[in-house]
Amino acid sequence: MNMKIVVIGGTGLIGSKTVAKLRERGHEAIAAAPSTGVDTMTGAGLDAAVAGASIVVDLANSPSFEDAAAMEFFQTSGRNLLAAGKQAGVTHHVALSVVGTAKLQASGYFRAKQAQEELIEASGIPYTIIHSTQFFEFMGAIARGATQGNEVRLSPALIQPIMSDDVAEAVAEIALAAPVNGLVEIAGPDRAPLDRMVARFLSAAQDPRVVVTDSRATYFGVVLDQSSLVPAGQARLAATTFDTFLARGELRK
Repeated sequence: MNMKIVVIGGTGLIGSKTVAKLRERGHEAIAAAPSTGVDTMTGAGLDAAVAGASIVVDLANSPSFEDAAAMEFFQTSGRNLLAAGKQAGVTHHVALSVVGTAKLQASGYFRAKQAQEELIEASGIPYTIIHSTQFFEFMGAIARGATQGNEVRLSPALIQPIMSDDVAEAVAEIALAAPVNGLVEIAGPDRAPLDRMVARFLSAAQDPRVVVTDSRATYFGVVLDQSSLVPAGQARLAATTFDTFLARGELRK
């Protein structure tokens, strides 16, 4: 049965790929974003976009990682989106969040993600929250956030990153499945220390910065333990390896 599925953040990295995968399966997938006339912060265009939809997939991210701005975004956007979904009779609300969110509450951004998840859980709409590990494509941003001069100071905590194409595939499949009213974790196939993976990324990108291992180095303001960034339970593992990603040469610094 073909369904109308609204993808919030549908023009972004994961959103655009998810929309394409849902359309390949024959569904009416709507790419909803401010650039397409749908603003979850103000509510502009939201009710019209969600009307008649069976599924809403929330892939939107805060434009700012600053504590108060992130909290304002995820709470306001979340409330508006859930209200529109309830009015439209949506039967599955799917949201993409981050593996380890509950362990990273020293960060205002992750406190905002936790608040978003709690709104979904309390909404009364059947839901699935997807916890993903970091994307391969995010390695450059991790390096930038940890750079001091020519050094990149990073924790040796474990990481298990995933390819954006594999995230989109998982999001599409989970959206079309029955709601679990809980969490689903997804991750890549390779688990290794964060400092080593970023060093490999920088080497492949021919970036001269030097990675320095520092167990007290913060990850966007949070001191990590070994398991902070990896799945806690039985995760759904993607196929694309880090070697395959590096070999593609599509590296964003």
